[in-house]
Amino acid sequence: MADSSASSAIKPSKWSDPAKKLFPHQVGFTAPPMDFDAAPTDFLRMCPPSVGVHGRLLHAPGYAHRLSDRAGLFHLLEETVHCLAGSGADVVGQVGTNWVHAAGTDCADIRRFTAEMSEKYETPFHMAGLTLVEACEARGYERIALNAVYFWPDWRDGVVRFLRSAGIDVVWAGNFVDQGWYDTQDEVNDCTWIFPGDLALRSCEHALSQAPDVDAVLVNGMSNYRGADGLPQRFVSLAADIEAQLGVPIIASDISLHWRIFRTLGVEPLGQQGSLLASLQSAA
Repeated sequence: MADSSASSAIKPSKWSDPAKKLFPHQVGFTAPPMDFDAAPTDFLRMCPPSVGVHGRLLHAPGYAHRLSDRAGLFHLLEETVHCLAGSGADVVGQVGTNWVHAAGTDCADIRRFTAEMSEKYETPFHMAGLTLVEACEARGYERIALNAVYFWPDWRDGVVRFLRSAGIDVVWAGNFVDQGWYDTQDEVNDCTWIFPGDLALRSCEHALSQAPDVDAVLVNGMSNYRGADGLPQRFVSLAADIEAQLGVPIIASDISLHWRIFRTLGVEPLGQQGSLLASLQSAA
């Protein structure tokens, strides 16, 4: 999957000198084409001042959010890691759950790809879909329900296949159409990833009702829910309250990606967090 034509790069030695860096901890995020992504903003909100964040869009004219689009663009992921590492990033996070399975890849394939990128560019590289698996492994979650939120059926099924390739027992999986919140996938798509504020809780409740004997509810993708102030929020901002109401861990792709980056940096997130991010806080 890696583009062998990409030039071999050794991270400039100046970035090992703290005096040369803008921030002691520097984080780079990829973002899928055609989306203004909230991940850098959400992450920075829970960071101490020692952390700086940079985002980089993938340039892919004609991109239409199909799995085939992602499958053919792994070279852009490598390009992004190359650019961010060369600019002094200490870790790079890839936004978008579907990339890990889009090319028919399984968990072992993606572990190998991220390890190769991390070694080649001397910068840890974390893919959102793989961090769902890593979070389950770290917390000992073996049986999960998958709240597939806005995902198209082939996206949903790909995530299930990927999780199962890692040995995770997906007891139940369903998107917003499966759950009965929308009649068609076209209606879901028209929402442009932003949904009514109460749907975050209600969709997790539904998933848990279908599979009550699970270790956690996983949520793929990075959906947004309008709060009382009208501003969209992702699960990373909502998980603590939802967990308090449902009594089970909520592990969404944005949460697990942020968790993996914080763990790599050795930095604690600030503020009230859901159980996964709270596990990194010394007061937890």
